[in-house]
Amino acid sequence: MSEKVGIINAGAWGTAIGKVLAEKGCEVEMWDYMAEVVDDINTNHTNSQYLLGVRLPETLKATTDIARAASGKEFLIMATPSLFIMNMVKQLAQIPDIAEGKTAIGVLTKGFIAGPSGPRLILPSMEDYLPGFYRDNLVYISGPSHAEEVAQGKLTGLISASKNGKNSIRFRELLSSHPLMVFSSLDTIGVQTCGAVKNVIAVAFGILDALMEISPEIGDNTESLLLAAGLNEIMSIGTALGSTYPETFTSIAGVGDLDVTCRSKHGRNRRFGREIVKDRILTRFKDLDDLITNWHQLGYLSEGAMATQFVGQLAENYKLKLPICQTVHAILNREIDPLRAISTLLANMTGSAGTL
Repeated sequence: MSEKVGIINAGAWGTAIGKVLAEKGCEVEMWDYMAEVVDDINTNHTNSQYLLGVRLPETLKATTDIARAASGKEFLIMATPSLFIMNMVKQLAQIPDIAEGKTAIGVLTKGFIAGPSGPRLILPSMEDYLPGFYRDNLVYISGPSHAEEVAQGKLTGLISASKNGKNSIRFRELLSSHPLMVFSSLDTIGVQTCGAVKNVIAVAFGILDALMEISPEIGDNTESLLLAAGLNEIMSIGTALGSTYPETFTSIAGVGDLDVTCRSKHGRNRRFGREIVKDRILTRFKDLDDLITNWHQLGYLSEGAMATQFVGQLAENYKLKLPICQTVHAILNREIDPLRAISTLLANMTGSAGTL
């Protein structure tokens, strides 16, 4: 019997995973709040809103009824942006199959959640609202995985992380197929940290990428300098939050995801960084809060912009030196000029990139 899978949110990544699972023979039903997206998937077998040019299996179904998408499923996969995920979790907690702990839950969302005492990772935030059964049983799925390439069948590696090793393996077996190679991990803290903070580094990378076009001092070597220093900042945050698995940061969840997010043409956060310089998009907003509130004016959501605010709070709470992340925060808050800030950051970078 094929596995029954629900996917919450039919964005690019959720749709790409849905396509892979449907092609594998799973019964997949996706939820999205946009009726036009749902109709496109069901009628045209495409998702032209988020995954243009990709033909979807006719067996892949979609609905605007969240209870229908989540009910009677063996697996539920959350693909909701971090800004909205807790609202979804509160609704899902009332669905009988989840209230009774019958459904295994995996999470694709990258970012942080605001908590009463500061930023929190996504899994513990979800656990506060889900039945007690789910504590230490949720699975976090991450890795260097642009949706466009997964949907095109390009080979991709993912990490399936859970404090419950059996659940990690369950999702590994569910997702493993061409084009996905999936590996298990117990380090939910480290994998979540890598997935969230790499988006902040990618914004800086995009700014640097634009700067390269106008400055003869910036080249590939400079980008690698930023990449290495960024990885060290990710490791600093992950260690402060409690990760005890240093190998996570040199795995595909760490350096792998950081590299593809910074360098790929598909990278939304890199694009955001470039547009800060090329199109002066920050002039549309008063500050970072205004940017996050009115993100729809950009036409896309930058997870890096949201994560930047939280990383700044973590730096303060844990007394961390995070020059790249803190520079990006100041840029997005319109406190400093982006080109001057990045140039100054690179000129003064000592100690943050030398040791991995």
